[in-house]
Formats: sequence, structure tokens, C-alpha cells
Amino acid sequence: MSAQPADAMEARPHAKYERLIAIAKKIPAATTIVVHPCDESSLRGVTEAAEAGLINPILVGPAAKITGAASRHNLDISHFELIDAPHSEAAAARAVELIHEGRGEMLMKGSLHTDELMRSVTAKERGLRTDRRISHVFVMDVPAYAETVFVTDAAINIFPDLDCKRDIVQNAIDLFTQAGFGTLPRVAILSAVETVTSKIPSTIEAAALCKMADRGQITGGLLDGPLAFDNAVDMEAARIKGIRSEVAGRAQILVVPDLESGNMLAKNLAYFAKADGAGIVLGARVPIVLTSRADSLRARMASCAVATLYADARRRRAVNAAA
Repeated sequence: MSAQPADAMEARPHAKYERLIAIAKKIPAATTIVVHPCDESSLRGVTEAAEAGLINPILVGPAAKITGAASRHNLDISHFELIDAPHSEAAAARAVELIHEGRGEMLMKGSLHTDELMRSVTAKERGLRTDRRISHVFVMDVPAYAETVFVTDAAINIFPDLDCKRDIVQNAIDLFTQAGFGTLPRVAILSAVETVTSKIPSTIEAAALCKMADRGQITGGLLDGPLAFDNAVDMEAARIKGIRSEVAGRAQILVVPDLESGNMLAKNLAYFAKADGAGIVLGARVPIVLTSRADSLRARMASCAVATLYADARRRRAVNAAA
């Protein structure tokens, strides 16, 4: 998934996602536990991703409701395994149990609320926690930008502290490198300004994260910050401000100060810049495809593709570790 000039990307909107999906089709489909897929958008996303060879779905939720929705919208789910659960909360709990039983390599959100799913994922007993904080990444195809852009965290951690931000950064770097986006991603730690000031705490945390990378507490990426958004993504803006770094002007991972700013940034890119955003949750025992009802079918497919590539990398690493 090497970068192309920005003008080439403008000529072919969604080219990055098309390439991403094409790569994912070449690897084994990931067995995916789909939680409470009871509406058209979630079922259509599942059937399209399965037909494309990206996932092998196991549907968990109220059987009558799922089959009824599929019938109303002429979607064939007869060849998918369907596990009955009376309601969304029970579906989320059963899905987590299936992961513990080794039945699936990743989870996929259906038509339940995100917090319902994440309550089961983050449960202290029988949840899917690891020693890493759970975080979210939007993998964004911005037509006017040469790079595939990661925005993190815009959906899980509301006001992350420094330790949490360390895991947010590491989760995003691991996804970038293991899912095949490239090596040594350029990570911009965003704030309102590019200088460190006690008046804006996020600038201090940005500087601390960069020093943590220098000391090996964050690995696998090139970090710079604090950087304002323009300095992170525009070479001319960085030049005018006199910022010289390997990250400024061409960032691939954008780390936001908090959920509010991240959510607004991702939605601005989606609605003003006509970007698509694939959503994935990291740091749990398995990757979690986190889609919205407003997502396009292309974005849902891309979310499945990213998670499948990551699941495949984890599968191969586990085999190599056991060898």
C-alpha cells in the first residue's frame, strides 16, 4: 500500500480502500463473530464481506429478528452459522464467550450500541482485556491526501492520560505495520500549536510521548509533536513554521488530544473532505470491527479488510512463536 501523489488520489476517489480490499481478498478469510446484526445495513455489510472472501461470519443474536430482517431485504444468510441470543446484551456476552472458546478471530459490531458491546469486551471477568489499553482507530481514505490516514482515538477513550496515550500510539503503530500499510509509520501527536506550553497540557503530553519513543517505551514508529493539524499534513505549512522533521507535513498516524477532538476531526474529514473511515478497535484479545449505521458499504468492507489483515498477521505470528 505504497503512497501515490495526491493528484493521483484526487483523480481516483476511494483508490486506497479499493487497493486495501483487493489485498485482503488474497489472504484466508477470518472467522468473525458478528454481534446482533438485526438491521439491513449490518446484514448487508456481513453478506458483502463474506461474498468477497474477507470474513467467515458467525451471527449471534435473536434468531427470528435476524432471519426476519434478512428476508425483508432479500439477503441470503442461510449458509451462515446462527447462534440464538435473546437480546443485544446477551448477544455481546455470548460473542465474547465464543472468542474464549476459540471459535472466532475477530468481533464485528452489528446493530447494537457500541457501549453494549464494549461492556462485555471490557468486563473484568471473562472479558477480552489484555495488558494493553483498548483504543480505536479510524483508517481513513482522504481523496486529497496521498497517505492512508489513521486517526486515533476518536471513539473509546474520552480523556486519555499519558499512560493511556502511550498504548493508543502503540496500538496504532502495531496495526499499521502488521496489517501491511508499511514500516516505521510517521506519527503526529496533535495539539493546537507546535510549541510546548504549560497553558495547553496536550503539548506537554505530546513532548513526553516523543521522549518515551526515544527511550524505547514506544516502538516501531517515528513520532513528532506537538504538531498543529496543518503542520502535520501540509509540507508548506511546516516549512513556513520552520519545522524540520520526518513527520511534519506528511503524517500517516494522527494522535488526537481527546475523543471530542478526534471525533470532530474524523467527521470533518468524512463530510467536508469526502473521506471514508474504516473503524477498528485494538488492544483486546482480538480485533473488533466497529461500524456505524451511517457508514457506507465501502467503509464497512474496508473495516473488515483492515481487521482481516490484522487478524492474519496475528495468526502468522502465533504460528511462528509456536514453531
